[in-house]
Amino acid sequence: MISRSTIDRVFETARVEEVIGEFVQLKKAGSNFKGLSPFTDEKTPSFMVSPVKQIWKDFSTGKGGNAISFLMEHEHYSYPEAIRYLAKKYNIEIEETVQTDEQKEQMNERESMFLVSKFAKDYFHDTLLNSDQGKAIGLSYFKERGYREDIIKTFDLGYCLDEWDAFTKEALNKGYDLKYLDKTGLTIVREQKQFDRFKGRVMFPIHSMSGRILGFGGRTLSNDKKTAKYVNSPESDIYHKSKILYGIYHAKKEIAKQDNCFLVEGYTDVISFYQSGIENVVASSGTALTPDQIRLVNRLTKNITVLFDGDAAGIRASIRGIDLILEQGMNVKVVAFPEGEDPDSFAKKHSDAELKEYLETSAQDFINFKVSLLMQEAQNDPVKKAGLIRDIVTSISKIPDSIQREVYVQECSRIMDISERVLFSELAQLISKNTKEFAKNQKKEQQSFEVVKAKQAQVEEIDSLFILEKEIIRILLLFGNKETDFIDYIEVEDEEGNIHLEKEKYSNQVSKEFYLNLQDDEIEFSNAIFKKIYYEMIHQMNQSDKIDMDAFINHEDSAVASMVTSILMDDERYALSDWERKNIFVTESEEILSKLVTDAILNLRRILIDRKIKNLISQDDASKITSNDLEMVQNYTGLKKRLYSKLMRVV
Repeated sequence: MISRSTIDRVFETARVEEVIGEFVQLKKAGSNFKGLSPFTDEKTPSFMVSPVKQIWKDFSTGKGGNAISFLMEHEHYSYPEAIRYLAKKYNIEIEETVQTDEQKEQMNERESMFLVSKFAKDYFHDTLLNSDQGKAIGLSYFKERGYREDIIKTFDLGYCLDEWDAFTKEALNKGYDLKYLDKTGLTIVREQKQFDRFKGRVMFPIHSMSGRILGFGGRTLSNDKKTAKYVNSPESDIYHKSKILYGIYHAKKEIAKQDNCFLVEGYTDVISFYQSGIENVVASSGTALTPDQIRLVNRLTKNITVLFDGDAAGIRASIRGIDLILEQGMNVKVVAFPEGEDPDSFAKKHSDAELKEYLETSAQDFINFKVSLLMQEAQNDPVKKAGLIRDIVTSISKIPDSIQREVYVQECSRIMDISERVLFSELAQLISKNTKEFAKNQKKEQQSFEVVKAKQAQVEEIDSLFILEKEIIRILLLFGNKETDFIDYIEVEDEEGNIHLEKEKYSNQVSKEFYLNLQDDEIEFSNAIFKKIYYEMIHQMNQSDKIDMDAFINHEDSAVASMVTSILMDDERYALSDWERKNIFVTESEEILSKLVTDAILNLRRILIDRKIKNLISQDDASKITSNDLEMVQNYTGLKKRLYSKLMRVV
């Protein structure tokens, strides 16, 4: 178990903008950073990071928190895993305390699968470097491919012994559960027998964006044609092939830095490029490109360069993925290698400088590439040429940006020697068709939503008490330690017996002002989380005479931390829309702090009085309402009028 002192050092050292910046492309927005949500598929940024408060919030999902909670949400880390990740990132030595058997049992299945996968990665890597068979077969293979020792270590390359169950036996001997060896696909279980899935294969561990081991790819070194060349881990709770890009962990920083990502097909393509100094490269691992994979890149850059093997049939098959990239609003370029070459072989035959120069000079805009490729097939056949034009216009129709679409239409018109009018007409038809289909689907969804909404409207009403309690917590978090001037209204009776209000000015700490007023009225928070936060604030005030906001941001109760973060980041929402740039200015809360505090207290009293009145007169049988009830209603109504007078409202 990780010691408290280590956890404290991690919280003190970790910078939320640095941690999140490894997964999301962040842009400066005033004193904050904003970016596209990593949890939803969106075109307009709704994700905000505050370096000052060291918190983040995703306004599209409502999620928020600190650096730890981001890793738990985005990477599905457990709390200890998130601490370990940050300790490694910031070179903090981890102090351990002894873990009890009960604590070990509490580890969930996903955590156990990650642990087994990490052990497998270490075992295969050690086998490659230190066993006789590993060095003679696996290491020799990688050396023959020209991989340097540092590259082999960077990508954690390994070897699984050519024995039926060598890995499985070692894992079981080390105390790993066969259940998780089976679930991760590392071991194939057949009744009473177990076999190593990757027997006799060189191993390519597949990392998540944060570096966790999700699965493996294994390449056979056998010449047996019946044996599959590559075997991958099966789908599991932690490994989903369509949502992973090989090399993303090693490439993410360089992708963001270069503002471009090279997309290749295989593991060896990635490794050879990386060794040649092209580090912003990832692979789809032999699968057709998926929207989830594109979204991974989209978090880091808007620019993607697709690298095709010099094989015409392969290019035609792969080019379908370009439309998916365009749909995500990304900019696409294409590089095709000479006949018979692929990124791996080309990188080996050329110097680093020659490779970089080829990528720069050979990159074509997708439309030029697609036209030149398909025109070879169409040649002088007018029917095929018409089909080619529709194919290209279909690709253009996928682009969300209308200006970009128009530029591509003009380029297509120039290259293919066809009028823009015809192309725009075809484009309009396609967009109209897509819009109608989208509207049809939206209508169905809207009808379903309206049915649900109608049902909810019957049972839901706005909880104004929740809103007010949330506002009180917000003021306490942001301004609880500040002292400000308050005005009290004292009832004074004049000579004629009339009562009027007189102002009395005094100074007080905001937190104490709330405490005294809520205590006088014997008011308790109705929301359990707000109640917990408020009582912990009172405890902090009694101990040190101030509220420690960081203690709530980093609270061990995730519900408390999430609520506090959400409240704090609500104040930053205006930065998402660049209100200041549009000359829309928000009044600073600190300028009207006294009024905010007083209004919150008075409104809370008003709502509680309204509820008391409602409870007194809402009996089903009117005859049961007593004269005492009516007198109480009259007294509460009088009190309500005085509150409204202080709030400058009309009853």
